[in-house]
Amino acid sequence: MAEMGKGVTAGKIASNMQKKLTRAQEKVMQKLGKADETKDEQFEQCVQNFNKQLLEGSKLQKDLRTYLASVKAMHEASKKLTECLQEVYEPEWPGRDDTNKIAENNDLLWTDFHQKLVDQALLTMDTYLGQFPDIKSRIAKRGRKLVDYDSARHHFESLHTAKKKDEAKIAKPVSLLEKAAPQWCQGKLQAHLVAQTNLLRNQAEEELVKAQKVFEEMNIDLQEELPSLWNSRVGFYVNTFQSIAGLEENFHKEMSKLNQNMNDVLVTLEKAHATSTYPVKAQPRKKTKLFSRLRKKMSSDSTKENKTPSSPPDGAPITSPETKAVNHEPEPSTLDTSGGGIPKSPSQSTEATPAGAEAAGKEAAAGAEATKTETDSGSASSSLPAVVVETFPATVNGTVESGAPSERADMPPGFLFKVQAMHDYAATDSDELQLKAGDVVLVIPFDNPEEQDEGWLMGVKETDWLQHKELDQCRGVFPENFTERVQ
Repeated sequence: MAEMGKGVTAGKIASNMQKKLTRAQEKVMQKLGKADETKDEQFEQCVQNFNKQLLEGSKLQKDLRTYLASVKAMHEASKKLTECLQEVYEPEWPGRDDTNKIAENNDLLWTDFHQKLVDQALLTMDTYLGQFPDIKSRIAKRGRKLVDYDSARHHFESLHTAKKKDEAKIAKPVSLLEKAAPQWCQGKLQAHLVAQTNLLRNQAEEELVKAQKVFEEMNIDLQEELPSLWNSRVGFYVNTFQSIAGLEENFHKEMSKLNQNMNDVLVTLEKAHATSTYPVKAQPRKKTKLFSRLRKKMSSDSTKENKTPSSPPDGAPITSPETKAVNHEPEPSTLDTSGGGIPKSPSQSTEATPAGAEAAGKEAAAGAEATKTETDSGSASSSLPAVVVETFPATVNGTVESGAPSERADMPPGFLFKVQAMHDYAATDSDELQLKAGDVVLVIPFDNPEEQDEGWLMGVKETDWLQHKELDQCRGVFPENFTERVQ
């Protein structure tokens, strides 16, 4: 017989097809109730337990793989977070090396935790579920062999029933062939029928015994394995979840230590920030050396003024260096030497109150005495013409200051507000203020607003102003972000 393939012949294929057909017929007969089915309720319960155990194990395996994927994702997220911290942690900040070491240990801890979960939980789970496919296949095969056994049993029973009918026929021959056959031939026919019936019955009995043997062998093995497998689930679940719980406990302990170390580093950084142990950077200046030209010019003018003035070429009298802001009052030498007061305008004379008159009298007396003093000091000085200085209202950033100067007499001209230094600032140019934390600075406007850089203010330290009252020598620019407004 020609082979259909490796180890497969046409006869074997035909035999398998015949078995499938016989099983299908047997199943139909059993469902129709025309053939009984061998049942084992205890085994059926074991099969139900097996299917339940397989379903639970498969779900546990799926959830465990999801858990491991989550651990992996959390590892990646934690790694990116620590890398971000390393990027924003500036080199001059304290604890930079500690943060790098903590980040390295954090990555190693996550990697170790994931690997141990794979080794002690997932691989054990895979080994546990690896035995189910084989047992499931054997259960299915046992079911097919049970159908073969029932089919062989039914066939044997049908032949046994037919044997009794044949024996009755042999005792009472009624067929035409038997009646027509000679007496000597009838005995041979009966013997042939008996031999043929016995042969079929013997073959059916052999098939029944064989099918029963195969079925019982498989059935006995499964009857022992299924209850044992069902009971093993308890120990497996205990070991699996104990391993996971133990690994998580150790992981979180070590992670807690790393988190505490990180917290300590950040606390140190916070304290360093509070005490300003690292510099606060000011905005860069574009218009540097604001007062360099001004101070040079002032120095040059001062030198010129200190030189001895030359005599006028035409013999004009030398002007007195004294200047008086008298609102265009006449020179005391032109006044009445008798000490009379300054003439008042008609409006002043009509509207003046007694108190005003008294004040005017005192002022006139003082003026007369001053005139007398100047006359006694020498005729040369009295002959000199007075230099009259006219005062003009102060202008700040193009705005005329019309208020009485006595209201803010303790503040520099154009005072805006006060600020207090929050950090030390080391001046990098001659026109900058040197600040210490706690210094109070009186902010004033720039003479030329176009010279002001963004983020920089003009001012004078309060202590310098109260001590020297010299605005040009004490004022300077400073970074606004180093200070905080207090008034």
